[in-house]
Amino acid sequence: MSSLVEVARVAGVAVSTASRVLSGSDHPISAKTRARVLAAAEELEYSPSALARAMVSPHSRLVGVLVSDIDNPYFSVIARGVDDVATRAGHVTMLSNVDRRTTTEISRLQAMRDYRAAGVIFAGSGHVDDPETPRLAKAVRRAREQGIRTVSLAVRDLGGPSFVVDNRAVAYDITDHLVSLGHRRVAFIEGPPGMTVSLHRREGFLSRMAEAGLAEEALCVPGGFDYQAGHAATLRLLARPPLPDAILAANDEVAVGALSALRQAGIAVPKEISVAGMDDLRTAEFVGLTTVSLPLYEMGSLAARHIIDGADGAATTVLSHRVVPRETTARRPPAACSPGAA
Repeated sequence: MSSLVEVARVAGVAVSTASRVLSGSDHPISAKTRARVLAAAEELEYSPSALARAMVSPHSRLVGVLVSDIDNPYFSVIARGVDDVATRAGHVTMLSNVDRRTTTEISRLQAMRDYRAAGVIFAGSGHVDDPETPRLAKAVRRAREQGIRTVSLAVRDLGGPSFVVDNRAVAYDITDHLVSLGHRRVAFIEGPPGMTVSLHRREGFLSRMAEAGLAEEALCVPGGFDYQAGHAATLRLLARPPLPDAILAANDEVAVGALSALRQAGIAVPKEISVAGMDDLRTAEFVGLTTVSLPLYEMGSLAARHIIDGADGAATTVLSHRVVPRETTARRPPAACSPGAA
């Protein structure tokens, strides 16, 4: 691909002049010179770098997306929503993994400022009582002062708009589904410790169990957000009877790990133990997992549209979710139900 230097040489002008013509600068340049530069660019099939254009413009057409774990398909769906909208508007999406570290989010945000991004989307959850949150909030304020728009896709104290789901309600509703099937002893495999989304989902689970008079039957098991965490947590559950009637996982990846461990142990699902997850990722449909469908694609597309359209405000939009019953849950056998079971 031809460089700007080659275009300037063929047109017989300075590199700075060629740059001004091709970047759309309003610097005064004669029509004759402009025509020579454009003809040279066409002859050489020159395609200017988007980053180079950004260096002479207030903002680039770059939309940054900061994700907690790039291996988690949860973020793939969000990123697709962002990228579809960004592409149609002539923008480019840059995905960056932050490994659930606030300090990494701060450094990535600074990089986006250096690239003069149009906006940055914080797709992951924050942490409870995180001492780095004030630093991140300050960095976000500085970015906005620079004209960079920011959007959060989780409940976070960063100012600016957010598009979220109510994770307490998500866990409450899927727990209600299990309780409605007659399950009493329900184990909840938690998400990563310290994360806001993990805490909210745990609270939703415990709230519904308490309302059903089953607080003493609620089992909370340390876990994570991946397959391995679900598999290991389920093995720990199986090692300390009595077994639960049902297992609720903090997300679908964890639920698939639980299903694998149960299958290896020779335990029939859902005949002996029901299993449910949250998020409704593509894997959930493949394995027939009961779960909660979240509008992840919509969250990503709304965030991208907000950045590209330049909407103002700091409103929080809570999007809807729905329970999706599939083959991994079933009614608890009547013979196993105790009097007064919900």
